[in-house]
Amino acid sequence: MKLSEHSNVILLKEIAELLNEETDMERMLTGAIRKLLNGSNFETAWIFFIDGEGKHRLMAQANLPSALEEDDCRHLQKGGCWCVKRYHDGDLEKASNIIACQRIENSIAEKTGDHGNITHHATVPLQSGTERFGLLNIAAPDRERFSTDELALLESVAFQIGSAIKRIGLTKQEQELALVTERNRLARDLHDSVNQLLFSVTLTARGGVEMSEEPAIRETFSDIQHLTQEALNEMRALIWQLRPKGLESGLLEGIKGYAEMLGLELETKVNGVIQLPSRIEETLFRIAQEALNNIRKHAGTDRGQLFLSVTQTDVLLVLKDEGRGFVMDEKLYIPSIGMLSMKERAKSEGGTVEWSSAMNKGTEILVRIPY
Repeated sequence: MKLSEHSNVILLKEIAELLNEETDMERMLTGAIRKLLNGSNFETAWIFFIDGEGKHRLMAQANLPSALEEDDCRHLQKGGCWCVKRYHDGDLEKASNIIACQRIENSIAEKTGDHGNITHHATVPLQSGTERFGLLNIAAPDRERFSTDELALLESVAFQIGSAIKRIGLTKQEQELALVTERNRLARDLHDSVNQLLFSVTLTARGGVEMSEEPAIRETFSDIQHLTQEALNEMRALIWQLRPKGLESGLLEGIKGYAEMLGLELETKVNGVIQLPSRIEETLFRIAQEALNNIRKHAGTDRGQLFLSVTQTDVLLVLKDEGRGFVMDEKLYIPSIGMLSMKERAKSEGGTVEWSSAMNKGTEILVRIPY
């Protein structure tokens, strides 16, 4: 059935209002395709984001048949297909009917669920200007082809979604820039005020030790000097965490610089080319900072080893020492706030952190994050 021009205008207006109001990427995409399905002859839809290497990621889906939804949409999540390949090769420029879909065919062949008589789909690139983000796919039961009017509607919706993706991306960049600016301001204030005061107290306490002849007074000044020096070290570490000076030179240099600041000797080994998204780099850097802090405070050693391995699907960071170690029995051991923070940071990027340790046998931390 051909959709009326009037109903298309109303539908596009409703989708535009949702896209303009929403600030969360996944909610925005899911809401947009649900509105598209409610106001059109399309009955199911899904969106892929595709990176520069052609790797796709399922970002949103609506009203999938059970055969495609089965096992966390594994048929959509894994493997290759013609539309993604055409997109990556630059051959897909407008809404098109797809003659054969390997993902749908595999889901039908395995007979793991009802495919809802969906055998084909149409696809359209999501882009804003020359910047491309991925694909919007739609399908309906017993439909091998969609009409010119339906494909035109699909292109209009894809244009709206592409513009909204660009807007959210720019907003996120602005927020990250504002956060970095605020971190730098706070780090500068701490350095100029608290850091300088602690340094002055350290010098004063040292002078008190040298000037006094009373053992008790000298011991008191010595304790003050020691405690103040510890506080000064903690403050410098905090400033580093707020403003990692070495990270602009790369993840590895940033971690090595932080270890040097803590007085640790860090042996490093890298496998693969380190070209990671900035958010992944910062997450790994923050986790490594906490791990290095634990070595300095608890391991009883000033040496560590860092292994960094980057594959096509994920990055693996291993940090180990040969220090005191600790008990890993979950019934006896309560994770520290720092360790919980490391797990939360990795989890926020879909990754994991694991520990391996035993008394007097050192500690090994394994971080794996997909990208």
